[in-house]
Amino acid sequence: MCGIAGLVEFDGRRAPESLVRAMCTAMCHRGPDDEGVMAIPRQAAPHEPRAILGNRRLSIIDVAGGHQPIGNEDGTIWVVQNGEIYNFQELRDRLEASGHRFATKSDTEILVHLYEELGDDFVRELGGMFALALWDDRRKRLL
Repeated sequence: MCGIAGLVEFDGRRAPESLVRAMCTAMCHRGPDDEGVMAIPRQAAPHEPRAILGNRRLSIIDVAGGHQPIGNEDGTIWVVQNGEIYNFQELRDRLEASGHRFATKSDTEILVHLYEELGDDFVRELGGMFALALWDDRRKRLL
């Protein structure tokens, strides 16, 4: 079982990345195989919100390459996930046919590309048991 953590900064208040690292350390028993933290860089003004996402991972799918958080090609969408997307291969095949390129074999990576295609409705396509946090830097919001 994995674990996800994170925070969103508002009103120019800066939160240290070390805070999310401490959250991940506190749940290391949930994901002993890997830890990842990503402080998404601000794309515009320093007062705009920014997210810091973290993950503790129990490696099941794509053991070597499934490190999280995972972003899209231009770094504007980031996701962490706990659980398993059962129909990820079918979704991946469909997304590849639409021109999306994947850097991993992870079920988590399909989430950023499916969100790019469908917006908020992407969750309707997912079968499985999971929790996720997705940061859309263009829209400055967390799902």
